[in-house]
Amino acid sequence: MTADRDSALVTSGIGLVTGAGSGIGRACALALLDVGWSVVLAGRGMGALVETAELAGEAAGRAVAVAADIGRPDDVNALFSVVRETFGRLDLLFNNAAQVMPYTPIEDVSYEDWTRVVQTNVTGTFLCSQAAVRLMKMQKPMGGRIINNAAPSAHVPRPDSAAFTATKHAIAGLTRSLSLDGRKYDIACGQIDIGNVTPSGRTQPAVKQADGTFAVEPTMDVRHVAEMVVLMASLPLDANVQYVTVMPTKMPLVGRG
Repeated sequence: MTADRDSALVTSGIGLVTGAGSGIGRACALALLDVGWSVVLAGRGMGALVETAELAGEAAGRAVAVAADIGRPDDVNALFSVVRETFGRLDLLFNNAAQVMPYTPIEDVSYEDWTRVVQTNVTGTFLCSQAAVRLMKMQKPMGGRIINNAAPSAHVPRPDSAAFTATKHAIAGLTRSLSLDGRKYDIACGQIDIGNVTPSGRTQPAVKQADGTFAVEPTMDVRHVAEMVVLMASLPLDANVQYVTVMPTKMPLVGRG
C-alpha cells in the first residue's frame, strides 16, 4: 500500500473483490484497477471473471481471477492462499457477493432458499472477513480495510423479503464487530448501502412497495457506487467511512412505509 505524501490518500495496494464477475463487483474492481490497485477477482464463474479482467484493458496485468464459492470454507481458504502466494498481503477486501430471492411471504420461504441466501450473504462474508483479518494481522506493515456491501434493507425492509433483510441486518452487525475488533490491528471496516442501480442491458423491473403494490423506481449509474468504493479505499487507515448510503436522489427510501 502506498500513499501520496501531501494528501496521505492511498493510491495503490492489493485488493480483493468478491462477486467481481458482474454488476457492482465488476464495476468496483475495474475502478480500483483503473486508479492503480492490483485486484484479485473472486466469483463462481471463471469466464465472467476473465471477462472483467479483459475489460480492464492495460490494467489487466494487475488482475488475478480466482473461481470460488465464498460460502464454502475450502474455497475461501484456497482463494486466500492465492492472495498470499501472489501478493504476500491484502490491503482491501470488498465483500460484495450476495444472493437474492423473489419476494416471498415468510411462511412460504423454503429451507433451501433460506440456507442459500444466508450461506453466501452472511457465512461467505464472515469467512472472507475472517481470512482477511488473519492475513492483515500478520502482514508487515500490519492492517488493512474491509468494506461490506449491505443494502438499504440493512435498515428498512421491503415486504416479503425476510431472508434477504435478515442477512443484511447481519452484515450491519458484522461491520460493527469488525470495526471494533480491528482497531488494535489497524484494520478499518466500513459499510456501503447501495440503492437502485441501473440494470445492465435490461430495463428496471418494478419492485414491491410497502403497500404491496409494484412500481418502477429511479435508478443511478453503477459508476457512482464504484467511485464511492474507491474513495473509501483511498483513505489512510486512521480514517474510515463507517456507514454510507449511495442511492438515487428520488429513490423512495426515506419515508418508506
